[in-house]
Formats: sequence, C-alpha cells, structure tokens
Amino acid sequence: MGLLDILLGRTKPVAPDLDQLFALPSAAVTLQAAAGFTPTGSGAVCFATVEGAAFEQMHREVQALLDADTDRTGPPVELRRDGYGYSWLVSRRSPDQLPDLVNDLHAVNTSLEVNGFGPQLLCSLAGFRDDGGRRLALVYLYKRGSFYPFAPLPGAAERRDTALELQLRAVLGDDLRIEPDLGRWFPVWGAPGL
Repeated sequence: MGLLDILLGRTKPVAPDLDQLFALPSAAVTLQAAAGFTPTGSGAVCFATVEGAAFEQMHREVQALLDADTDRTGPPVELRRDGYGYSWLVSRRSPDQLPDLVNDLHAVNTSLEVNGFGPQLLCSLAGFRDDGGRRLALVYLYKRGSFYPFAPLPGAAERRDTALELQLRAVLGDDLRIEPDLGRWFPVWGAPGL
C-alpha cells in the first residue's frame, strides 16, 4: 500500500484465510458455556451461482472426496439454490462431529478456490441451537477473512435478534476473528444448514 492509498483512504483487501474455519470447534465450546448454544451438525458454503462443465466436474470431485469418509452416513454434500439465486453446498453431520463438519467446509471452500471459483465464494456457516429453540449461525465471510453471528428470530418474518448477535460478538472475540464492520453482518435468510 502506497502513500497515495493512505491519503485517499483506500485499504488493501483482507486475504481469505480458510484456516480460520478451524477455530470453530473451540469457539463452539465458548458459545456453549457462555450462551447455551450447541452445534446442529449442519453447515454450508455459499457462492454466486456457477454453471458449466467445469463446476459440475468440481462438484463431482468434492462429492467423491467427502464420500471417501467412512464415518459419514447419507449424502456428504447437497447442492441447493436459495430464493435469492445463490448456490449452497450443504454438509450434515451429527452434532458432536463439529470438527468433521469444519473439515468438510474447508474442503469445499478449498476445492472451489483451487478450481478457479474463488471469486464466486461468499461465505460459509455452521449452525447452532439452544435449549429454547433459538437458531444461530456463525458466518465466515470469505472475502473479509472474518466471522459474525447471525441469529434469526423464529417466525415467518425476516427479523434478527440483534441484541443476541452483539452479545455473542463480545463472547466470541477471543476465539474468532470477528468482523468489525457491523454493516457487513449480512442476514442469510433461509440459508440451508442453519
């Protein structure tokens, strides 16, 4: 970054660091102790919809890679599209297998990145619930290299529990690189895996 960039207020974009995903299991321990949220075993990777043979080939490779896991029962990765036109690769594990789920999310992200689809990657998330049935996602922003909590309120209306999200920001600050710009805490309404 040069002097002109500093004077004009331009900043260098943060490089994605997929290894940040491996901090999720320790953050889950903190999350359970401080707020009573436990993993659901579901997670997903979101990207701008991609068409074509190259993407289909990459999807088959990811499927084969995750099929090789003998501990897994059922389909390893499900490809879904949401109502906003984004694609999601969804992985489901048992709730006590969060490290394995994180490995799945990392493998999917890495495969997309290595095969040239990195610019289409948007975010990854891992789902959590508490005993009261509240849902929570810890969302990793690929292009920012940071996390934020997303807590939708129950019901059909698209509303979020902002107070809970801010509380969890403070709770998880030592475990995860939390996104400092609240304007980038995008809602992921209807996200598969949440």
